[in-house]
Amino acid sequence: MQLEVKNVHISYGGPDIVKGVDLQLGGGAIGCLLGPSGCGKTTLLRAIAGFEPVRQGKIRLGEKLVSSHCHFLPPEKRRVGMVFQDLALFPHLSVADNIAFGLRGVDAKSRRRRVAELLVLIGLEECGPLFPHQLSGGQQQRVALARAMAPRPELLLLDEPFSSLDMEIREKLAREVGKILKQEELTALLVTHDQFEAFAMADEIGVLYDGRLQQWDTAYNLYHRPKTRFVADFIGEGVLLPGEVKADGKVETGLGLLQGIGSGTEEKMAPGSRVSVLVRPEDVIHDDASPVKAEVLRRDFRGANILYTLRLNSGHPVQALVPSHCSHATGEMIGIHADVRHLVLFPE
Repeated sequence: MQLEVKNVHISYGGPDIVKGVDLQLGGGAIGCLLGPSGCGKTTLLRAIAGFEPVRQGKIRLGEKLVSSHCHFLPPEKRRVGMVFQDLALFPHLSVADNIAFGLRGVDAKSRRRRVAELLVLIGLEECGPLFPHQLSGGQQQRVALARAMAPRPELLLLDEPFSSLDMEIREKLAREVGKILKQEELTALLVTHDQFEAFAMADEIGVLYDGRLQQWDTAYNLYHRPKTRFVADFIGEGVLLPGEVKADGKVETGLGLLQGIGSGTEEKMAPGSRVSVLVRPEDVIHDDASPVKAEVLRRDFRGANILYTLRLNSGHPVQALVPSHCSHATGEMIGIHADVRHLVLFPE
């Protein structure tokens, strides 16, 4: 295991900012800490880097203990690379010299070879003599990544690395960076509040809220098998619809009787239990022949699809993702039926 965080608590002299976080990241894997602003993800990243002490718990890199309440290894001895939010490229140095900055102590021939190798890897082999201001934002991001990768760190940390870029190129660059890290066989941990960046880049994602790790899992499981209400609400789109568990494990809702691949939660709930059912937009199918009708409250045009917010006869809202050639006006009644493939329940 390349990174192990065990029962870590971090504070700045007051209440804990990070509260009992446990996670593991294997060698060569890309992990992500995902959550809203103020949830503790950057604080945890800084503790892993060695910029903050831990009040309780342990952090290990490989077999080496780097942080505990009574032990602290300085950042420069951790063999951890870091890409900061502001990139921190040196404006007076060329691209090649920026990359070479982390290779102090390496002989000149090896340094030139490593810089040339990284320039090819990030697709900027012709840009070595240029200066940072002559590059686009995405190119500067690749240079900052190459500089952090140059000394082959045991762990690479990325703190909101794409936040300064236009939204339309963030996901594309996240995929490219993920591919570069895989080619270098580097273990990396990303911090972001953007779930699409996380999905594009990470093998495993940890969702944080109020300093606590809600779930550490694959993107697929976070979306289809969320373990907490917060994860269900934070990841993707959808609503929590009131329902009642029936004797056969099905759930009665305003959308009708639902049954899908279980998350395991429905087995723990007795018949008659009041629950909230996670219903994603793709679980609600537009069907003019259906006896179940719903009123269009809002429509969000998304090119190939329209995301409709609908009101059921019960008064509860649901969302439906419908091909955009099926265009309906606000206030119109449309037919729908449920096709819930993953049944996720939470106690009411």
